[in-house]
Amino acid sequence: MTAPPLTLYLAAPRGFCAGVDRAIKIVEMALEKWGAPVYVRHEIVHNKFVVDGLRGKGAVFVEDLDDAPSDRPVIFSAHGVPRSVPAEARAREMVYVDATCPLVSKVHIEAERHSQNGRQMVMIGHAGHPETLGTMGQLPPGEVLLVETPDDVAKLEVRDPERLAFITQTTLSVDDTAEIVAALRARFPAIVGPHKEDICYATTNRQEAVKAMAPAIDAMLVVGAPNSSNSRRLVEVGRRAGCPYAQLVQRADDIDWRALDGISTVGITAGASAPEVLIDEVVDAFRARFAVTVEKVVTAEEHVEFKVPRVLREPA
Repeated sequence: MTAPPLTLYLAAPRGFCAGVDRAIKIVEMALEKWGAPVYVRHEIVHNKFVVDGLRGKGAVFVEDLDDAPSDRPVIFSAHGVPRSVPAEARAREMVYVDATCPLVSKVHIEAERHSQNGRQMVMIGHAGHPETLGTMGQLPPGEVLLVETPDDVAKLEVRDPERLAFITQTTLSVDDTAEIVAALRARFPAIVGPHKEDICYATTNRQEAVKAMAPAIDAMLVVGAPNSSNSRRLVEVGRRAGCPYAQLVQRADDIDWRALDGISTVGITAGASAPEVLIDEVVDAFRARFAVTVEKVVTAEEHVEFKVPRVLREPA
């Protein structure tokens, strides 16, 4: 039988961002420097394939610092941690390496600066997400108020409407965040925003690539993990931009082929913590079923690199 024709549109940029690449490198370099085991508080990035690979090399993932022994190095994940976590590590005289993405650290610094200037913070983010917990944990309880929707803005009870500032999680939907910011500015005209947008370049670029290809495709697959905020946002952005069907898949085995019956065009992208090998795996799965033509949808080029912490660049 002749395989049916299919055009695959590959979004660019897609997959790993500089912060994820740096975080993974930090774990690998820590294992080289100190040997196994090296402990990591929370998944270093939200991708099972990546985490399992590092676990195979000797990384041990824990959710609480209490679960890591004091005599082994510990790494804090790319999402950032509350200020109390490194304080506890210092109190226990632990060797620790902070793999927080520098663009998340920038938001932490903004929050602290606004607090020092007497402003109460409003954070736009997802409740319970480790980045949100880490950012809110930079200031004392009550100093950061969380909103997830424009409706939440209407319910806010603030200390002084004239002394407010807002920050955002770095992996949000650009369009959803703009709506919430508009609601904040409408209710609190004096509120101060960041000098530069908190949503990171990688999140923005991946969403723009999805918007560019969504109207031209029958379906879209986003390679990423269910607990990856930026991956889930890509699915939402694709649907809103006109793609009739969008699915989040961790691996090629997760593809719902019945839902793709009769299609002729598919877009593929990946969240910022998904490695290229998993995208290749998905492409190969399509090649096994279709006569595939690949087209690239390029909307930006990324050349960002972040240095690893100095402690890993020094000899043991």
